[in-house]
Amino acid sequence: MSPDPIKFGTDGWRAIIADTYTNTNVARVAQATADWLKKHNENPSVVLGHDCRFGGAMFADVATRVLCDNGVKVFLAKGFVSTPMVSLGIVKVTASAGVVITASHNPPSYNGYKLKAHFGGPAGPADIAEVEALLPDERALPTKTEEQFHAEGLIEYIDLEEMYMKHVEENFDLETIRKSGIKIGYDAMYGAGQNVMRRLFPEAVLLHCDDNPSFRGQAPEPIHKNLIEFSELIKNSGNINLGIANDGDADRIGVYDKAGNFVDSHRVILLLVHYLHKYKGMTGKVVTAFSVSNKINDLCKLYGLPTQTTKIGFKYICAYMADPNEDVLVGGEESGGIATKGHIPERDGIWMGLLLLEFMAKTGKSLNELLNEVYEQVGGFAYNRNDLRITNELKHSIMDNCKAGSYTGFGKYNIQRTDDIDGYRFYFSDNEWVMIRPSGTEPVLRVYAEAPTAAGVEDILSDVKGVLLN
Repeated sequence: MSPDPIKFGTDGWRAIIADTYTNTNVARVAQATADWLKKHNENPSVVLGHDCRFGGAMFADVATRVLCDNGVKVFLAKGFVSTPMVSLGIVKVTASAGVVITASHNPPSYNGYKLKAHFGGPAGPADIAEVEALLPDERALPTKTEEQFHAEGLIEYIDLEEMYMKHVEENFDLETIRKSGIKIGYDAMYGAGQNVMRRLFPEAVLLHCDDNPSFRGQAPEPIHKNLIEFSELIKNSGNINLGIANDGDADRIGVYDKAGNFVDSHRVILLLVHYLHKYKGMTGKVVTAFSVSNKINDLCKLYGLPTQTTKIGFKYICAYMADPNEDVLVGGEESGGIATKGHIPERDGIWMGLLLLEFMAKTGKSLNELLNEVYEQVGGFAYNRNDLRITNELKHSIMDNCKAGSYTGFGKYNIQRTDDIDGYRFYFSDNEWVMIRPSGTEPVLRVYAEAPTAAGVEDILSDVKGVLLN
């Protein structure tokens, strides 16, 4: 029988538990990882941890024992940890790489395997391709136990949570935050951020901060449709000043204002650029994915900060952040994955929440007051995305039309110029555009739009859909 195909996506390998995500296949990926590490390192070592998903400890044990069976030293986290904790651990102990057993924001039926580079961020496409090429058809589970490998010195237990807490304490003015009177709401979505936030802010209003490997059937992705309960909690409380939500492995952030309104990633990135440069005097390049609002470029132009637009996927942003010849202030994507200077080149939802809290505490201003400061600079805006579920045939036909320049406009909207970094972005004016990009795995066409008002965004999406599906 041929082996199950294993393919890494934009951020690791993910599959359905007990279907293709099995101990046997995890062992195959761990073997390929070991072979890759030994090829490039004399004494390879790995920081390894798992999040709150079903079977996390079991799959982490399999990966650990396979790595150790190949002579790779493993710094093993006990209990669940976030992805940024593993990435920070790599840098702190100068390990060769990191492995996180997580499927991030995917539905609860999934688990996954993220590979992290020595600099504490996602392994690059070339490294991932190398690991994939080394995948064996089969790999028997080692007979030795974790205890035996520990006795041989191949496993060293590491407290990544404590290490992360210390790093936070060294980098944030926690005293000012705690004395500010800001009431914090936090939704862990049953994910790996819960212990740290509970320890940092014992007075916070906590939601879904217990260990539930099925996430109660909800994909732990911090977008508004998955956070209605949290939004209502904030609205009804009347005294929560900032709501923070994280995904399953706590590398993404969702934010709410005191009225329970969702504050999207575009606005979070704007706030971080505003805080770090205007208030803290920091400089550097701002790197954003192709789907992110143009308002970030507008603000950076006003502040004299260089910008860079990448393909969609944090690994492309990370490539700039990890480059010693680059100086990156903020890197961010539409989906809530953001990284900043002074930390690791890795998305970190807790870290971004702490920056917003510190910004509010030091200025004494509400989140909306700070947002209004940004709007005074670049103007207000609205943004939305439609996922059109269509046949793959139609999806490919539409993309062929985009490539051929067949579209000159959509309804009343005439195309002024086009960008094609990753998909196609059609500009109707400086403040109005639509972007069309196919899903790589599903019969789905993603259509993004930005305009000065929410009504304008919906009108663009409606006209574009009418043309595409006719």
